[in-house]
Amino acid sequence: MEEKKRIREQMLALRAALPPAEKLRHEHFIAEKLWEMVQELDAKAIHTFLPMGSEVDIFPFIDSLLKSGLTVVAPKSLKGRKLEHLVLHSLSELEAGIYGTSYPASGEVYTGSYDLFIVPGLAFDHQGNRIGYGAGYYDAFLGSQATGYRLGIGYPFQLLEALPCEPHDVRLDGVLCG
Repeated sequence: MEEKKRIREQMLALRAALPPAEKLRHEHFIAEKLWEMVQELDAKAIHTFLPMGSEVDIFPFIDSLLKSGLTVVAPKSLKGRKLEHLVLHSLSELEAGIYGTSYPASGEVYTGSYDLFIVPGLAFDHQGNRIGYGAGYYDAFLGSQATGYRLGIGYPFQLLEALPCEPHDVRLDGVLCG
């Protein structure tokens, strides 16, 4: 646990120190690769986080998904390590949530399956392990999903050789740190 805490603190500091021009360059690359992944998987239903703070800004990519008529679902964080999964219709219709998050204002709960999960994190490794903020929301959610490609995204320095992991940690199928 101490190791995870140290990694979290280090990654938050590195993300906060990333120069704006470099951040933007990485975000354009990530958006291009995400779009390629959507096409490669022929994804119709995409579950994605809505960026906060210094996370990778994928709002332009999400807007492209919406304009393409794909089903976009984003989580609403609830107490007790639970997520409610709401259909996103427009980026102009978001509400403020807990922990600095935002969520779709639609209130329309999605109950279908997903083709692609775009997962945030503070650190990732080559084996598909991730370290998030420590509350376990995504581990609980992804662990309950039988189908769909689980993709973590971040900046290049967030991809480490190996991370400490615990039995409840859910591995990703891929990591895109561009």
